[in-house]
Amino acid sequence: MDIKAYWLKQIATLKVDKARGDPAPHKPLLLLVVLDLVEEGFLEQEILALTGELAFRFCAYWTVVASRRTQRPEIRMPFHHLKSGGFWTALTEEGKPSPDKKLTAFAKLDSSFLKCIQEQDFRNQAWRLALGKYFSSDEQVALCALMGIPVPFEAQVLRESEAVERLAAVEQGREARFRLTVIPAYNYTCALTGYRLVTITSGSIVDAAHIHRFADSRNNDPRNGIALCKNAHWLFDIGLWTLGDDYRVRVASTKFSESGTEALLLKSFEGHKILLPSDTKLWPDPIHLVWHRTNQFEGV
Repeated sequence: MDIKAYWLKQIATLKVDKARGDPAPHKPLLLLVVLDLVEEGFLEQEILALTGELAFRFCAYWTVVASRRTQRPEIRMPFHHLKSGGFWTALTEEGKPSPDKKLTAFAKLDSSFLKCIQEQDFRNQAWRLALGKYFSSDEQVALCALMGIPVPFEAQVLRESEAVERLAAVEQGREARFRLTVIPAYNYTCALTGYRLVTITSGSIVDAAHIHRFADSRNNDPRNGIALCKNAHWLFDIGLWTLGDDYRVRVASTKFSESGTEALLLKSFEGHKILLPSDTKLWPDPIHLVWHRTNQFEGV
């Protein structure tokens, strides 16, 4: 799956609330607003600020779906939670990762997503896909009029939607194979902490973590993977620790503070060699480790 197909899949598979029967319109509406900003030449950089002007645009789009929801439109929710699809990173006023929608002031767009939405053909596909997936026929007509674009033919929308869904199914299978290969290779044990826990009901506590971020690499090769428990995985993804080519831990010790039991502290793992699979063919590829040290690691 190439990068354009990946982002179309992400648009087609937004995590939206369906408790009321229909998909909540917040996230797809904000994505349409973003596409509109690009179309008008107002979004060329990777930083998108949460401003009154952006909220105004979102509210204008909301009028199309207002009959679905009784509450007032709240842009903070989708602005913060679109990070779950990888479209951007939610940041605070200080430029740090935001833990809550009330603190989110900026969105740092994924570079590959920004590159895709700069292309007219991709925007056209994204519009059609979002319209057909999340909005009724009447809403589609209204939104197209709002954006000044032709109403897409139903057959075209259906065809593109089915194609993206097939790609998503293939990707889901490959991701499952990645997990089924990586985690058993590490004996269901966290490579950093050595902690192992399996249950009949929930399986293993560890994740199959990508070393070279999947959104960039599109790489589900097992050598781009490492088995990590939840905490270790999160700390790895945000760059607070990495691995040298000798598979020893490097910690960005000046970038955080921590407290607790000594054995659980990240700083205590500095210089330790991680647990590795018995099969050397499944050891992390140094090429991916270089990428992580260069692009993710917060330390020197």
